Amino acid sequence: MDGRKNLSWVLILVLPAKIFEIKERTDLGLIAWKLKNYREEETYRTIGGETTKLTTEILDLELEGDLLSGIFSMDFIRKREYKRRIVEFPVTEEAPFWIKQFGERVFLTVLAPSVARGVKKLLTNYVANRLSKILFIRPDAIVEVRIPHERLRELHESNPQATKLIWFDQVDIPGIEKLCLAGSDLADTELYHNYLEHGKIWYVVFEVQKRGIVVGITRNCVVTLFSKSTIGEFRNYILEDLLSLIE
Repeated sequence: MDGRKNLSWVLILVLPAKIFEIKERTDLGLIAWKLKNYREEETYRTIGGETTKLTTEILDLELEGDLLSGIFSMDFIRKREYKRRIVEFPVTEEAPFWIKQFGERVFLTVLAPSVARGVKKLLTNYVANRLSKILFIRPDAIVEVRIPHERLRELHESNPQATKLIWFDQVDIPGIEKLCLAGSDLADTELYHNYLEHGKIWYVVFEVQKRGIVVGITRNCVVTLFSKSTIGEFRNYILEDLLSLIE
């Protein structure tokens, strides 16, 4: 599979990604060297006693300037009931990822197309942890990052008409964990400011008008595409527009 061709796919389903930071001191050349030709195999014995090889590998690795891209590929055994018996069969899931040098920091973005298909094995956190172990032999070298509440607030207030939905958390009203504004309520500035007094913006869905896409962003840097686009366009939005918002 050609990773460069993947960028031209037109996406119709909801597509989530998550941004992490590589805290270990390193450079993209060294990371590329460690990931190049990475491949692990394990033997799985089925219920019927047959064996099959399950592979974890890095595909389509490519380093261009300050951006390293690749695909994390992993085999799993899925189980289904068929005529009152369990049937096992291997499946392969793939998660594209990008490692970006951004000033003095290095960020990892993992795409989770499997979630959009309803398959939930290869989640972004899992991929980040595996890459951390592959690169640094420990799981805590790649960590979660956050976008401050204040910057999500600025995103909304810079163009309120583009906002579709806002969730607030850390609500100080007894018995209420989250508050939500959607639809016509978003135009009610009094209600919006009242919610701000009682909570912080956790999640905002808005239209990025200059790119013609609708995205949702959480404070812990989960970014979800809700409109028709290509993987390349979605990637460019994350790398060019969002990394500067991270605290």
